[in-house]
Amino acid sequence: MRADPAVECPNADVDRAVTSRDATILVGAVDDVVVASVMAGHDGHRGWIYYLAVSPERQGRGHGREMMAEAELWLTARGAPKVQLMVREGNETAAAFYTALGYERQDVTVLGKWLTPSPEAE
Repeated sequence: MRADPAVECPNADVDRAVTSRDATILVGAVDDVVVASVMAGHDGHRGWIYYLAVSPERQGRGHGREMMAEAELWLTARGAPKVQLMVREGNETAAAFYTALGYERQDVTVLGKWLTPSPEAE
């Protein structure tokens, strides 16, 4: 039986991030308990942020803002002149969070193509 694609894709992304010089996963902890994490990567042209997460019981306490600031610092240290991220259509809560941090909607269309079989196809 095939694993859930919604879980498998992030797991593969994490595996790639931890083996790459051009990506990192930052983890925030309070009293030795993980409360937040974010993945950042630099493609040589600009920085990207993926998978910001804050434990539900810790949301609204500034952990997401702190993780974003740390990710931006990591990218700045690697020479990224700009950072981008994607928010799924309809996720207005996330869009409002990023807008409050100074992120702006960009006039681009994101196109994609699977180079390996998509998890949904199996």
